[in-house]
Amino acid sequence: QVQVVESGGGLVQAGGSLRLSCTVSGLTFADVNMGWFRQAPGKEREGVLCIKWSGLLTSYSDSVKGQATISRDNDKDTLYLQMNSMKVEDAAMDDCASGLDCRCGATPYWGGGTKVAVAS
Repeated sequence: QVQVVESGGGLVQAGGSLRLSCTVSGLTFADVNMGWFRQAPGKEREGVLCIKWSGLLTSYSDSVKGQATISRDNDKDTLYLQMNSMKVEDAAMDDCASGLDCRCGATPYWGGGTKVAVAS
């Protein structure tokens, strides 16, 4: 059984930074693509970044260009999302996706999400 668990969300001041983590069990982490998606209140879920098993990156959103960095630690079966210079509009439920196709975002395994709030 595959389990995907996010952590690291919380309240951050505008201009601040946050690092989200996602741990995966039940599959060989190093062999799968991983990604971050987010859903702001009242909006549809959107892709943020995807990182292939090889380390190749795909960016889905121009709004986070230069602001967000995705990385993975295959020894710890953990995915990270570093967010800097956060804005009020970055408030969202951030979801970790495991085993996805980075080209289209189709995802077989999702975490429960971690909530990010940004205070102005």
